[in-house]
Amino acid sequence: MTIVSTSTSAFYERSRASMKDLRLKAETLQAQVGSGEKLSRSSDDPVAAARLRTLSRLEKLATIDSSNADRATADLSLADSAMSNMSTAIIRAQELATQAASTTLTDTQRAGIATELDQIQQDLVTLANSRDSNGHALFGGESSGNAYELDANGNATYIGTGSADSLPIGDGQTMASSMTGTQIFEFTDGNGNTTDVMATIKSLSDALKGGSTDPTGSANDALASLKTGLDTLSTAQTVVGTRLAWLDTVATRSTNLSELRANEKSDLGGVDMTEAIANLQETLTVLEASQASFTKLSSLSLFNNLN
Repeated sequence: MTIVSTSTSAFYERSRASMKDLRLKAETLQAQVGSGEKLSRSSDDPVAAARLRTLSRLEKLATIDSSNADRATADLSLADSAMSNMSTAIIRAQELATQAASTTLTDTQRAGIATELDQIQQDLVTLANSRDSNGHALFGGESSGNAYELDANGNATYIGTGSADSLPIGDGQTMASSMTGTQIFEFTDGNGNTTDVMATIKSLSDALKGGSTDPTGSANDALASLKTGLDTLSTAQTVVGTRLAWLDTVATRSTNLSELRANEKSDLGGVDMTEAIANLQETLTVLEASQASFTKLSSLSLFNNLN
């Protein structure tokens, strides 16, 4: 009887252990199907878990870099648009200077040209004080206010900082999100003096209003300076365009890396839903059959008599 009793106890023990394992497997599979994650805790696979943590950290950093790159793209696009309008204004100033260089103009005609030049200068100041995506001075460097202000005599003065704000865009790279007013407007004239386009236009306007004994000569001098100023602006706009092209390259690379990280995360910790659901159904079927068999066997009269 002792042997039989021991065998009966072993039967119950094996059955309970088997059903316990099946229940645990079913619970694990249900959790995986519900979460879509293969690992419920690091101890399931420490190496894979460590790599998944690294991938998650890299993805968070990439999200920040991508946000900075998007902001830089937005600000550089705003700068490019504003600089295109500046170029149009300077070209118009060149046309007016060409007219003013004529010796046949009357004082009234010169005064009319000066009025339009004043408006062009004001337009350039307005464009120079454009705002970036955060509402700060687009061409004021790291300044939050205006890039330029007009003094009592109507001269435009740069009041921004010496360098533009730079943003990290990943892999140790930074990108200046705009250019400063001095970078797009300032140049050295034929006499070796540092000046800018707005000062050139203001001086020509003053000369045409009677501030010069040789308005024609002033107009010719202004033409040379305006050409240099337009070249300076065009060079700056080319720099902006190059930065935008590089940001496109960075965005493409970032997208590719993100896809690679997603695929690796899926391989390491993702669940094949079709396979997991099939395994879950199979496990539940086996568990149900085991429970039914145990119930049937344990209720046989032989077991009742042996116990």
